Amino acid sequence: MYRKHTSDNLYPHPFSKAYWRDAAGEMKDVRILVIAALLTALRIALKPATIYLAPQLGISAAMLANALGAMIFGPVVAIPTAIISDTVGFMLFPTGDYFLPFMLTEIASSVIYALLLYRTKLSAWRVVVARFCICFLVNVVLQTLLFSWQYMYLGNPEAAKKQITGIFTVARIFKNLAFFPIESVVVTLFLKVLLPVVRRARLIYDTEATLKFTARQVAALVCLFVLGSGSAVAYLNYRYGSQGTSRSADYTKEERVEMNKSMKDLVLGKTDEWDDQKVFCVVDSAYRGLFEKETDYTVAVYVLDEKAFAAGQAVDAEYTEDTLWGYSKSGPKKDKYHSLVKVASATFTKNEKSGEVTDFKVSPVKDK
Repeated sequence: MYRKHTSDNLYPHPFSKAYWRDAAGEMKDVRILVIAALLTALRIALKPATIYLAPQLGISAAMLANALGAMIFGPVVAIPTAIISDTVGFMLFPTGDYFLPFMLTEIASSVIYALLLYRTKLSAWRVVVARFCICFLVNVVLQTLLFSWQYMYLGNPEAAKKQITGIFTVARIFKNLAFFPIESVVVTLFLKVLLPVVRRARLIYDTEATLKFTARQVAALVCLFVLGSGSAVAYLNYRYGSQGTSRSADYTKEERVEMNKSMKDLVLGKTDEWDDQKVFCVVDSAYRGLFEKETDYTVAVYVLDEKAFAAGQAVDAEYTEDTLWGYSKSGPKKDKYHSLVKVASATFTKNEKSGEVTDFKVSPVKDK
């Protein structure tokens, strides 16, 4: 018997009481709980580790530990391990603001792996189906809904709407569809390498599993890899081609503040036109090709309306200069206090390695 508190049964699908009874029985096996703890610790440690195939296109190493653990201990144990992984992982490696419902993405990914890989006859296609479900249902559908929920919670319904209908959702769909074949191959090969080890340790139930590819499967996986690679190239061209997406769209809040302030220093270093006024700059766009060193910037130049700003501060204690520095392209237009008055647009090219600025031009805003 493989487990002290469960049977050795294999199930063609998870839709049976016996399957869930055996999955729940893993919670009583001390050996399995120890292994789950070790794999959860490994999963947390690997959270910041990413295998980059191209800028902003990488494979998470934690994904591999997640798939292995779910295959061994099933969906019931997978849920608490996902909760621990998400909570402790954020505490050790924080990224952005913590929003509790995002834990659902970790839980869903772990459960999907478990439902398709635990107590069943393992095959490469089960791994492929698992990755497709995670990429589409979790990374696209669930994450989009959770981002929208977060913005609604923060009182920003307009941002919530953009999460569902905007360009970021389109980019997320494209990126996940591009990467799912590649990730499927990587996870399959990873599990195939470790299969003899977990079998000798009597940690899986399918004693005949090899994840050995047939000629047809190899051909299909090669096609998937080519499709994924082609899609990734198309995605990179979409993001960084001549008509690509502005790099400023990827700025974090902290990066946006830093970039806007640095642009003020650069603009005022080129002209003395607004020396007697308080100037704010906002990066409207920043275009740079995939392998290029130069970025073409368009920067909006604003002067502060002191009276409007004071009126805003009088009714909103959190309305500060930091608020203004954190604006993106549309921020000043949406400022209900109208504290920033646009006076010009600056365009220039900057070499990101040397810092050299060329083709600098300031275009004043024409009076209406």
